[in-house]
Amino acid sequence: MKHAPTGALLLALNNTPLALFAGVLIAFGLLAPKFLTAANAANVLIQSAPTAIVATGMTFVLLTAGVDLSVGAIMFLGAAVAGKLALGGAPLWAAVIAIIAIGIACGTVNALLVTRLRIIAFIATLGTLYVGRGLGLRITETRAMNLPDNFVALGSSRVLGVPVPLLVLAGVLVIAHAVLRHTPFGRQVYAVGADAEVARKAGIRVPIILASVYVISGLCAAIAGLLSLAQLGAVAPTFGSQKEFAAIAAAVLGGTSLFGGRGNVLPGTLFGAVLIQSLESGLVIVNADPYLYPLVTSAIIFLAVLLDSARSAVLARLSRRRIRQEPEST
Repeated sequence: MKHAPTGALLLALNNTPLALFAGVLIAFGLLAPKFLTAANAANVLIQSAPTAIVATGMTFVLLTAGVDLSVGAIMFLGAAVAGKLALGGAPLWAAVIAIIAIGIACGTVNALLVTRLRIIAFIATLGTLYVGRGLGLRITETRAMNLPDNFVALGSSRVLGVPVPLLVLAGVLVIAHAVLRHTPFGRQVYAVGADAEVARKAGIRVPIILASVYVISGLCAAIAGLLSLAQLGAVAPTFGSQKEFAAIAAAVLGGTSLFGGRGNVLPGTLFGAVLIQSLESGLVIVNADPYLYPLVTSAIIFLAVLLDSARSAVLARLSRRRIRQEPEST
């Protein structure tokens, strides 16, 4: 019984995002009744697709106790190249391939920087962020590019009545969940995040696992950039800006630890992305001051980090208690 308060605290910390989500629904539902309509719920899901996808890639990286700050820049660079190709008369498939290739290439660069040159992930991906955004600004010449109608149609089209962004999101989430939960690679990702040295002694090729998650993150960023591009129909100099922080917040709010080894994409990361998008949608519906958006986003990030730190501290305390109890039981 003496450990009940710690267990109750952990339960409260784990359910805080759910309480926050309920609070968002109630607050905006009272301020703007149309916030709780089925149409707005569908719109929130569609608009949250890019964030959820890029956060899925971020989840893989966070599970290994790493971080990828370049995802927003990867989205921008891929969109800039695709925009140039589309405006130059290239077919849609060529622009799509270009975005995917850029995402994989940038992810590979991050992987090499982290595993071969042994640069800290924060610094390595921060460098990729600046290079990617700089190249994107050079390609767009710091001006917005409006895309042709055939590209925009991709974001609004439906297959059997289901919006394409939701189909893409579902595909990414199902594949990511299956990989993490039902493959040796997924189990190795968790093992590396829990303790890389122990994983290495167990025969896991840690550098390959680390390299793989950064390539996956780059690929997810490219897919998210493609969806955002199709939904917005234009590439602005701010395209993808701050998306890395939204991705981290979504993953952590969904239960993924910044310290590695703990988390999931279903339902965790998806829930975090929907929570963030619901909050942003509510602010738009109630005509909140646009200058409040960065403040709200930063508050979400602080909350996510605070929750993760508190959860990790409580879990560490419980682990120490179990270790002390084992000799007593023997």
